[in-house]
This record gives sequence, C-alpha cells and structure tokens, in this order.
Amino acid sequence: MRETQKLTLASLAGPIFVEQGLRILLGTVDMLMVSHLGDGAVAALGVAFQVVIVAVIIFNFIGVGASVVITHHLGAHDEPGADQIARAAIGFNTWVGLGVSALVALLARPLLGWMQLPATLMPHAVPFLTLMGGTLFLEAQNIAMAATLRAHAYTRPVMAVTGFQNVVNVLCNAVVLFGLFGLPQLGVAGCAVSGVISRVISFVILRRLVRQKTGVRLGLFDYFALSRERLRRILSIGLPAAGENLSYWIALVVVTSFASRMGEASIAAFSYSRQMTNWVILFSISIGLGTEILIGYLVGSGEIDRAHRELLDNLRKGVALVFVVSGLVALFSPQLMRGFTSDPGIIDAAVQMAWLGVLLETGRVLNVVCVNSLRATGDARFPLFMGFWSMWCMSVPLAWLLGLRLGFGLNGLIIAMICDEWLRGLINYARWKRRGWVKYAERSRAHVAQLQPGSEPAS
Repeated sequence: MRETQKLTLASLAGPIFVEQGLRILLGTVDMLMVSHLGDGAVAALGVAFQVVIVAVIIFNFIGVGASVVITHHLGAHDEPGADQIARAAIGFNTWVGLGVSALVALLARPLLGWMQLPATLMPHAVPFLTLMGGTLFLEAQNIAMAATLRAHAYTRPVMAVTGFQNVVNVLCNAVVLFGLFGLPQLGVAGCAVSGVISRVISFVILRRLVRQKTGVRLGLFDYFALSRERLRRILSIGLPAAGENLSYWIALVVVTSFASRMGEASIAAFSYSRQMTNWVILFSISIGLGTEILIGYLVGSGEIDRAHRELLDNLRKGVALVFVVSGLVALFSPQLMRGFTSDPGIIDAAVQMAWLGVLLETGRVLNVVCVNSLRATGDARFPLFMGFWSMWCMSVPLAWLLGLRLGFGLNGLIIAMICDEWLRGLINYARWKRRGWVKYAERSRAHVAQLQPGSEPAS
C-alpha cells in the first residue's frame, strides 16, 4: 500500500494522462487508417463507436465505485478489505460484460438505425459493431483490473499495458486494412478484428499485474460468490457515476443523431472534431482521476480539510492548463484536420467547432474535476441528479433548437454543450465550496472503520 504523503497529483495524473491518451490514440489511429476508404467509412466508424463507448461507460460504473471504495480502505490501512472489494468488482463486471456483449452483437443493426445512420453506411458499421460489441466482456474485465491497479496507485503499469495494446492494434490494422502478407482487406470490420486481438493481450497482462502488484488472486469461485454487502458499497458510488456518465453519452448519441440529419459531411466533421476534442478532454480526465485517488485516500485517513484544499488547488491548475491546450488545438486545427480529410467544407466546420471548444473544454474540466472529487468522498448522487437535469432539460433540447430548428448547424450543437458543461461545473463547484460532501466522507470513513477488527467507528 502506498502512503498518502508520497502521492502527488503529478505522480498519479502523469501516467493516467499517457494511458488515457494512448486509449484515445486507438480511436484516432483507426480513424486515420480508415480514412483512406473515404469519409463515409469514417462517418460509419464514428457513429458505431458511440455505441461501444456507451457500453464501456456501463462497465466503468463498477471500476469507478471499486476504485473509490478501495482507496478508502487503503487510506485506513485495511489491505484485506481492499482486496475483497477488488475481487467482487472484477467478478461482477465479468457478468455485466457478458450481458452487454450479447445485446450489442444481436442488436447492432437496430441500434445503428435508431442513431439514424444512413443506409448507405450500414455495410461499414454493422460488421464492425457486431464483432466489437460481441467481445466487450473482455473490456469489462480489463476496466475492473485497471481500476484496481490505479486505486493502489500503480498508474505506470496500466500506462505501459495500454501502450503495448496500441502497438498491437496498429500492427493488426495495417495487416487487415491494407491486406499485408496476402491476407484479404477487411475494411472497417478489420478495425474490430484488431481491437479484439489487442483486448485479449491486454487481459492476459493485466490479470498477471493485478496478482503481482496487489496480491489479489481470482479463482473461479470469485465469479459466483459475490458478496451482497461489497457490491452494495461499490454500487452506491458506481451506479450514480454510471447514471451520470451514461446519461451524458446517450445525450451525445442524440446530439450525434442531430448531426446525422445534417448529412454525411456533417457527420464526418463532427466525428473528426471529436477526435481533436478527445485530446483536450484527456487533461480533464487525468486531473480528475488523479484528484479522485488522492481525495479517496485522504477521506479514508480522515483528513477532511486537506481533501478540501486538494480539490481547490488541483482545479486551478486544471482550468489554466485546459484553457491553454484547447487554445493551441484551435489555433492549429486547420493543419490537424488536413491529416484526416481534404474536403474544405468539412475542415472549415471542424475548425469553427475547435474555437468554440475553448469555452467547452474549460467548462468541462471544472465539471469533471468537481464531479470526480465529490464521488471520491461518497457524495455520488448529487452529480447524477444535477447532470440528468442539465442534459435532458437544457442541453439536448437546446441542441435541437439551435442546431436544427434555428439553423445554426454544428455550431448550435456545440453552443448547447457549452451551456451544459458550465452550468453543471459551477453548481458542482458550489457544492464542494459549501462542504455539502463532508457528511458523506465521514460516513464512508466510519463504515471502513467498523469493518476493521479491533477498531472503533470513526466519528
């Protein structure tokens, strides 16, 4: 177990930044390598991948909940309790993954139709989603194991595994997309084949790392003997986190369907813009996850005032950093876009969205860091209710109004998203400043203390 005093935002967020960047690079590389097939193939891949992302968010709710509860136990020096939570998380996520894999594989075409993907693009998207979706249970296990390692502050090994996964994915893509070694060219479906191979390899390595680094060993019995009490504690954090994230991505899928109604060029521009934006979101994610781990340890050790200051310090750094990075991405967006397409209309639309993205991403980092910190204390329901209200009562209706009804097009969609991120960010920040989360932190600390033999409940 790592001592809290030895953990810093840089030591945690740095490897997380690289790891998450490598994950984003998987999608970016797929887009670049598929772009030689045409903008239609890219649009199909972008829409189909939204379904995969929603599935991954479902798996992440166990990862998020387990990570927070594990840090509470480790902060209180209860390693056996942390190990029990890790086994429960990995076992349960396996079953969730099997269920989601079956649904996505069987309903690939109806899901794409619901997202209003043009019929001409279905031959690209359906095989990809069927194969990629049918093997999502591997991703479910990988997410739970990676969350366990991060909670123990082993962020560098997770980073290394993701890097190796990228190398495998690129090499496999080159073979299946370009027909190397005399093999057939598989088109967009080839990206799914590459993804499956790289996931299998990551699964094998992560399982070994969990055993070596944390001492957690999984037997067949652990997949069936799932403790109701441990799952309840994981789900008390994970379900609200999943609800908020799932709500966000479903809202994004709806907004993407608005872009689909604007034509193939708009879908392609929106997909390319998301690829550029993902690299800015990366800073928000890494700072948010690093802060979450730190605050989880501090809550477990009972250092409430230090946890309060940690969020405020990290938030100032995050907003300043994201403002600079998003500005640089907007400045160089014309050059970046030429790496994807030569269509001047698509490039112009994506550049305009990149400049609006400066406002969008500074609001997002405020929101992400505050939400992750609230969850780390056990205050997970407030971000859920706030997010659901903002997304579905303001963001989606406003996107429809500005983008389709009033004719602002893709820019209207981004303006609606800006309003959503800033509103949620400011309200979640106010929640933290007013210390509405303290009672949840004290409750989490007391629960961990009660589970330790010979310990008195924390006040």
